[in-house]
Amino acid sequence: MIEKPGTAIVVDRPEPLAGHGEVLVRVARAGLCGTDLGTFLGKNPLVSYPRVIGHEIAGIVAAAADGVSTVHEGAAVAISPYKNCGACAACQRGRPNACRNNQTLGVQREGALAELVAVPANRLYMSESLDVDHLALVEPFSIGMHAVRRGRVSGDDSVLVIGCGGVGAGAIAAAAHRGARVLGLDLDDAKLSLARAFGAIDACNSASPSVAQWIADHTKGEGPDVVIEAVGTAATYRFALETVASCGRVICVGWVKGDVPVEVRHIVAKEMEILGSRNATDEFADVIALFESRRIDPLRLVTHRVALVDAPAMLSEWARQPTAVGKVLVSVSA
Repeated sequence: MIEKPGTAIVVDRPEPLAGHGEVLVRVARAGLCGTDLGTFLGKNPLVSYPRVIGHEIAGIVAAAADGVSTVHEGAAVAISPYKNCGACAACQRGRPNACRNNQTLGVQREGALAELVAVPANRLYMSESLDVDHLALVEPFSIGMHAVRRGRVSGDDSVLVIGCGGVGAGAIAAAAHRGARVLGLDLDDAKLSLARAFGAIDACNSASPSVAQWIADHTKGEGPDVVIEAVGTAATYRFALETVASCGRVICVGWVKGDVPVEVRHIVAKEMEILGSRNATDEFADVIALFESRRIDPLRLVTHRVALVDAPAMLSEWARQPTAVGKVLVSVSA
C-alpha cells in the first residue's frame, strides 16, 4: 500500500470474499510500471491516498462464486483491471475502455498487489500454455496493441513508436505483427535493443543529434505514417506532431500532467489525425495469442524480480534511480 507519497508499506487486510459472478484469485505475479512509480512519487493525479497498488496481475483461480461457469479452480489467468459504468457516452458507444467513470485497480480503486483478490469472472483471460510470468505482462502489452488498433496500422505503414518501455514494446510488437515497418525511439539503449527484439527494423537514441535525419532516411524523407507517443512529455508530443507525415496519424498514449503547447499549423497543414488511446478492450486475448505464438519473448522486459515484502524497498530504489529500472515483477506466491 502507498500510505502517502514516498511511503510504501506491507499491510494486513481481511481476506476478500467473491460475490455473485466473481472469482477469487490467488495472485502469483504483479508487474510494477511507471503508473505505480508515479503513484509512489505523488505524481499520479488520478490517485488518492492511502492506495493499494497493482494492476498488472496474474494468478491462479482459487474459488468461483455462484453464477460463474466460465473458469475453473486452478486455472492460470490474467486480470483486466478496468471497471466501467455502462451508462456514459463512451460505454454506450461500445468503448468501455474510455469510460468517463473508469475505475482501474490500483489507481481509482484498491489494487491487486495482494495475496488474494476478488474480481468479476468476465475480467479474466486464460491460457493453457502461458505461465504466470507471461500472463502478468499481458496488460501493458494490450495497451500498446490497442494504440496500434486505434492507429489503423497496416502493412503499408511506417510507424514510429516514441518510448520503448512496456506499453511501447507492446505497440512495436503489435505493429510489426501487422507487417508495418516499425521504428523505435528512446533515451535508454537497453530499451532500444528490446525494440529491435520485438520487431522494430531499427531503433535510435532520442538524444542523438541525427534523429531527424535517421527518421528521414527510413521514411523516404516523408516522415512516419503513424507516430505512437508512449512517453507523456510536452517535448515528445511536440516532436510527434512535427515528425508525422502529411495526412498521418498521431496516437496519444502517454499521460501528460499539465498543458502541452503545440503549433496548430502542423495539424492543419498536414491535415493529420490526432487520436487518443486509453487502456484496452479485447486486446487481452490478442496479446495472449501473440505470446502463445512465441514470436516474441515478453520476459525480456523484466529487469528486476522481488518478493512482495520487498516491493516497498524496490519502489524507493526505483525513485532514486528511475533510469536503472525497467519492468519489475513482484512474486506474491509460488
